[in-house]
Amino acid sequence: MEVPTLASVIEEIRSRPKLLTEYIEEIYERINRVEPILRAYITIRPKEEVLRDAKVVIEKLRSGEAGKLAGALVAIKDNIVTKGLRTTCASRMLKDFIPPYNATVVERLLSNDAIIIGKTNMDEFAMGSTTENSAFYPTRNPWDTNRVPGGSSGGSAVAVSALEALASLGSDTGGSVRAPAAFTATVGLKPTYGLVSRYGLIAYASSMDQIGPICRSVVDTALILDVIAGKDGKDATCIGVRKCNYVDEVREGINDGVKAKLVVIEEMVSEGVEPVIKASFERTLRKLEANGFSVSWVSEQIIKYSLPAYYIIAMGEASSNLARYDGLRYGLHHSVEGLSWYEVFSKVRSEGFGREVKRRILVGTYVLSAGYYDAYYLRASKVRRVIRDRLKDLLRRYDFIVSPTMPVLPPKLGERIVDPLKLYAIDVETVVANLAGLPAISVPSDFISNLPVGFQIMGDEFSECYLLKVSAFIESILKVSPTAPSWVM
Repeated sequence: MEVPTLASVIEEIRSRPKLLTEYIEEIYERINRVEPILRAYITIRPKEEVLRDAKVVIEKLRSGEAGKLAGALVAIKDNIVTKGLRTTCASRMLKDFIPPYNATVVERLLSNDAIIIGKTNMDEFAMGSTTENSAFYPTRNPWDTNRVPGGSSGGSAVAVSALEALASLGSDTGGSVRAPAAFTATVGLKPTYGLVSRYGLIAYASSMDQIGPICRSVVDTALILDVIAGKDGKDATCIGVRKCNYVDEVREGINDGVKAKLVVIEEMVSEGVEPVIKASFERTLRKLEANGFSVSWVSEQIIKYSLPAYYIIAMGEASSNLARYDGLRYGLHHSVEGLSWYEVFSKVRSEGFGREVKRRILVGTYVLSAGYYDAYYLRASKVRRVIRDRLKDLLRRYDFIVSPTMPVLPPKLGERIVDPLKLYAIDVETVVANLAGLPAISVPSDFISNLPVGFQIMGDEFSECYLLKVSAFIESILKVSPTAPSWVM
């Protein structure tokens, strides 16, 4: 059975609108079958509601007024607000929160006649790399249900990989779109910081958070980016620079066989990278060289400091952003009668936040404190600037920086979460793009023992046109995606 893509299903529905209801029935049948095992979703919309939305889309298709994503069933990470649909951040703190408005990206999907199918599981407040830190339940990898799907957007990636949605949105602060994409054989894009509006994204680390699509192919990724990218007056950080129609660029790239100058930073394929991952990465590079790409290797010692710099900055910003959840203004609520402010605050935050969130708040508060700010946060910010300058300099000489997306194969459930340092270490390949604000994409490149491996391509700011074009050609060379586990078909 051929794996359906967003592009192919939209095209089919445009020619035969009635197929949309059949497709919805098929998706819900699959969700009922696989969801008890995988747990990709926290909240799934009732089928009857989705079918009502489908009737409106079908009428628009028949009258020729339908948007670019007409009939696309899209899953949304549960830290992106959706009007009237529960948004929890996978936390007890927000377990009953129903937003009164939509995030800008959600509005743009809906205005193009996409249909929201549900909210996906994640690491609590996007803090994690395995989707085991959810307050509800862990999500399982469809390629091996004893393993993690990556995080924090694990539910979004699994929903796409297991054919429970046509596409999804995740958020990426240090790799949270690309990591689960690599572990589930999907395509995940972190756009340039400022290309996509963050209005309605519940904040973790505001200077690095970015919403991005997870799909089954690069063309599908371009379709979603075409809709969600662009300036937004509700987000002061959203520059929204657009230089092309992303879908047209991708299709042109596949047809023309675009070549590029690639560079590998040696420090990104050394310490912490499993030998099987490095061997797979080198095989991929040889395939690309055989198809006209040039590959160079350079050393950048500063890259060794990217992981500690990232976690200091991210935890500091998290401490500040999560201060609002005090039980009085936001979050879990308890009776305040007869209690001091301190007692209410402590009770709410002790019960509302999970262990990993508490850990990051504590560390973040420490690095921002008066006695340690200069030694940690300020120094990390300086390292961040140096990393950005070095990467920008490399990208003046080369087209793209490439690496494995993840340094390891998908770990087994419970394997990494017991040791925070081991958990943080698997972000070593991905955090550099967030520190520098650069776009980066993960495309499926290989399978090792039936476990997916991802290839990361990082470009200069607002180079998504060229990045997607080249990624599509690389995808056509590697011939791994679109794919899905046979048992979910």
